[in-house]
Amino acid sequence: MEATFTDLNTPARLLLGPGPSLVPPRVLRAMATPTIGHLDPAYLSVMDETMALARYVFQTQNPFTLVLPGTGSAGMEAALYNFIEEGDPVLVCVAGYFGERICEMVTRARGDLRRVDAPWGQVVTPAQVEAALKERPAKLVAIVHGETSTGIAQPLHEIAEVVHRHGALLLVDTVASLGGVSVPVDEIGIDICYTGSQKCLSAPPGLAPITIGPRAEEALANRKSKVQSWYLDLTLLRKYWGPERVYHHTGPANMIFAMREALRIVHEEGLEARFARHAACAQMLYEGLEEMDMSMLVAPEHRLASLTTVCAPAGMDEMAVRKRLMAEYNIEIAGGLGVFKGTCWRVGLMGHSARPENVVTLLGALRKVILQ
Repeated sequence: MEATFTDLNTPARLLLGPGPSLVPPRVLRAMATPTIGHLDPAYLSVMDETMALARYVFQTQNPFTLVLPGTGSAGMEAALYNFIEEGDPVLVCVAGYFGERICEMVTRARGDLRRVDAPWGQVVTPAQVEAALKERPAKLVAIVHGETSTGIAQPLHEIAEVVHRHGALLLVDTVASLGGVSVPVDEIGIDICYTGSQKCLSAPPGLAPITIGPRAEEALANRKSKVQSWYLDLTLLRKYWGPERVYHHTGPANMIFAMREALRIVHEEGLEARFARHAACAQMLYEGLEEMDMSMLVAPEHRLASLTTVCAPAGMDEMAVRKRLMAEYNIEIAGGLGVFKGTCWRVGLMGHSARPENVVTLLGALRKVILQ
């Protein structure tokens, strides 16, 4: 019998996991704009506006700011592969699943990996980084700002000072934080910073904004070997995004339209107002969970407003709770990763999802599922 295929009819979920977040209708409408060529003057103008808006969200003046065609992991790979040559000493601060992923990519880039570790749910300290760099200098120090697997917000200012005093570049992953938590790239002195489109920026998954500071730009210019990845070679991509407009790939026009609109929404709201909204929603969530005698994994001073890790009550089947939330209330949250698998939930209040009404809906559904 011949197969038949019907129109798409995907469910309208309330996305409160670690990503993707809800996509605003304006962004979806922007995606439906007619496709144009990747060297069309109108598209090049959209690229310029997208770069300007990305600088606003990164809080940077870096000219070398663009949007990579690929998810946040492509941003991670580009950030590492462009600045690591074979044998380069690299220090990675590991406090969760995505710190481990950076380590894996460093080894694939043939860097000489060293690491400093913090227990999952805790942060890496400046003293740890200082001790590691005194023992062995590094060309590059990489750290995750918002660790999606644990819900920590890693302090960066003091670590940046240590890294630069030892002559290294600082690379920061802001996939789970940019657009929901302040990441002042220029003020901190971050040399390489990337994010993903689908979390606090609330665009569909598939793009990775990245910004490169002057120290990193100089290091890239002084490479002795070609970048291992052709597709993610920033020296080539910059010529496409910059005034030369040298063809590199067929730009994902409709995704860039969506990214521009998502960043425009951030700009309209204003960064301080947006950060305050995320913080207020997170506080609502904490208080509601505590009223149900539930606890958070991370200490209050290190919690990431956009992602909360909730400890499941002892003996509770956390997966069964998630399945009921999905089946009965159309709400998506996530389970734990790594060492926290089966013992906690990860609740994302990111971008368009970070709204008081969504917190109230989730808390009400959790009460029904857990207390009945």
